[in-house]
Amino acid sequence: MLVEVEQSRVSISKAVDTKRKSQLGQFFTPAEIARFMVGMFGRSEYKSCRVLDAGAGIGSLSAAFLDKWVSGDFNFQRVELDAFEIDQALSPYLTQTFEKYRKYRNLTASVRNGDFIHIAADWLSGNLFADILPKYTHAILNPPYKKIRSDSAHRKVLRQAGIETVNLYSAFVALSLSLLDVNGQLVAIIPRSFCNGPYYRPFRKFILERAAIQHIHLFESRNKAFKDDDVLQENIIIRLERGSQQGTVVISTSTDDSFSDLTIQKHPFNRIVFPDDPERFIHVPTSLEMNILELCPSIHYSLTDLKVNVSTGPVVDFRLKEHLREMPEAETVPLLYSNHLGSNGIEWPNIDKKKPNAIKRNHDTEKWLYPNGYYCVVRRFSSKEEKRRVMASVIDPSTFADAPVLGFENHLNVFHENRHGLPQALAFGLFVFLNTTAVDEHFRRFNGHTQVNATDLKQMKYPSRDTLITLGKWAMEQVELSQVKIDMKLETLIS
Repeated sequence: MLVEVEQSRVSISKAVDTKRKSQLGQFFTPAEIARFMVGMFGRSEYKSCRVLDAGAGIGSLSAAFLDKWVSGDFNFQRVELDAFEIDQALSPYLTQTFEKYRKYRNLTASVRNGDFIHIAADWLSGNLFADILPKYTHAILNPPYKKIRSDSAHRKVLRQAGIETVNLYSAFVALSLSLLDVNGQLVAIIPRSFCNGPYYRPFRKFILERAAIQHIHLFESRNKAFKDDDVLQENIIIRLERGSQQGTVVISTSTDDSFSDLTIQKHPFNRIVFPDDPERFIHVPTSLEMNILELCPSIHYSLTDLKVNVSTGPVVDFRLKEHLREMPEAETVPLLYSNHLGSNGIEWPNIDKKKPNAIKRNHDTEKWLYPNGYYCVVRRFSSKEEKRRVMASVIDPSTFADAPVLGFENHLNVFHENRHGLPQALAFGLFVFLNTTAVDEHFRRFNGHTQVNATDLKQMKYPSRDTLITLGKWAMEQVELSQVKIDMKLETLIS
């Protein structure tokens, strides 16, 4: 049956314009991914199965689930399936999908038109007029991806249901998890962005308090999961089990949705969520070998221990547009963007780029400027093509002659000491440590997008201040710093 649904998916996906997809935030699930997701469900003791497909689209996930049941791979005697879909234009296709299974008497499949968030949140918050929903034994989701405004109706009803989150996909997962029976299972394909960062902290806390992570599948190619729709978001598939005791976690990887190079490993949960991490970042290790940052007991210092701060660059250029200047002139000071950070050091002023090089120093800008000095800076954004996620540079005050203060644009993260520069050797030590392969590999385990937030850098562990200073003094003596030299030096210092 899924084969026929897949034919409809391809034709509908081509027919629906990009603007419409963006409005709903929904992208249909390819057949191979749907089959793989259904295969992730574990054994169940339930004899009667109640399935939730929230954001069902044309029913690809439901069809994959029912095909597996029909083939005898599930031992359920009866299946009841609820498919929620807000887009009424898809209802005929969804109904058509279920018509194909009408001959199976032990199956009840219902199409529920309406807003899943409002329907589920109303029921969970105890609204007397809410539609009655059952306790589901299984939930399978490809939820919509779209930000939720803080003042929206969705945000309001979610709060009433005890859910605080910033995107439709995490709202769908939280609601579906809340609707599961004890030991009920949820499999969802969602963006990896929830694994870290401050905005998804309440969502991570919500799922980890209510469920055990059983399996995470990672697509190593960022743009292959929904290639028909040109989706560049990095996605994972996750299986959660409601109310179960947390044990080891299965981590599988494949390059794309063909799953031809599938690898499967098992990891202890303390490699997925570090026990001492208050942010509850979710890591996705792709190797059984432990990273040097995990193995080394001497890398356990926080930035607070080091007496170092890290902040997002305070100059938001569009808010200070009238004060920006293309080139330095009287009463201006240097303004640094990511494009000023070259492989051979700081390139300022940069006449070949379309970004300003200076900002007026006056009453309106003074509070956004830092005293000239040594700083370590990290780009907040890297491109998908770049090999490294974390890219650090040192700001050398001599580059800017007699400039008393500097401007750091918002796309930079700045390491400083209470808004002042760092000791030179410490700045270089942070620069070397952050540019090690070990740090980059560690960072990729919980960061699924190209953004490097100051919060992420705050949550990392570092060598001691003395070790960083020693590392910095060594770096300052080198004529050339290759990746191999940097990695080897870190190993000798912490061994």
